[in-house]
Amino acid sequence: MSYHKILTIQDISCVGQCSLTVALPILSAAGQETCILPSAVLSTHTAGFTGYTVRDLTEDIPAITDHWEKERIKFDAIYTGYLGSTQQITYVRDIIRRLSAPGSLAIVDPAMADNGRLYPAFDMAYVAAMKTLAFSADIILPNITEACFLTGMEYREQYDEAYIVELLDRLSAAGARTVVLTGVGFREGCTGVMVQENGRRRYYEHRKIAKGSHGTGDVYAAAFVGALLNERDAYEAAVIAADYTVKCIEATQGDPDHWYGVKFEAELPAYLKLLGK
Repeated sequence: MSYHKILTIQDISCVGQCSLTVALPILSAAGQETCILPSAVLSTHTAGFTGYTVRDLTEDIPAITDHWEKERIKFDAIYTGYLGSTQQITYVRDIIRRLSAPGSLAIVDPAMADNGRLYPAFDMAYVAAMKTLAFSADIILPNITEACFLTGMEYREQYDEAYIVELLDRLSAAGARTVVLTGVGFREGCTGVMVQENGRRRYYEHRKIAKGSHGTGDVYAAAFVGALLNERDAYEAAVIAADYTVKCIEATQGDPDHWYGVKFEAELPAYLKLLGK
């Protein structure tokens, strides 16, 4: 088994099964030493809860980075999720430059938009900053909306394969090395993921579950990274992450009290099985 030291940088929503409270257990279950850098601490996530508290930790990041560098700490992979500001993006780029071990992977989930719109906290200045991070990474995991913002292509709810191919080609032309494009569906009742790497495209289709669940993008990204660090290629990791995420959604359906996330913990044995453990 390959054992790696990975750093994941994103917020902590203390309740809500997303961001670091998802990434840390999934990556640890995948057998990886998982270090964290919280970009903010929230009492809950922001989708459906009201009156939540937020503690922005942007000002702490430079001192943490300096300390790690002083201690000669290096990471075999650096994986980013939701980042709250352009300043945090600048700090993350600095971390990747200073703290990556030889051969390290930079994996960016440009978590900033969905359904044709940016998240309320972001604007086009944030998009411009995210481009500098995403297009310098080894692997990016955008959804279709995020890919459109990164490339300037018009967002479409209805599309064909030619549209997706053009989106992928524009991402590659802008500097993306490996693209894992999520939420790609060409048939009713189905969705999937398209992976483009070294000029080769591969598509994996699976059942689309009509009712969405909060945090599934974070589950997918963490499961993908965990599989990747277990010596799967990008396509194999994308398939494992998709199958695991579907299992997590299925395990949560039928529980009206569990509206705020998915029961990913109960399906960790299934994830390990997918990894061959």
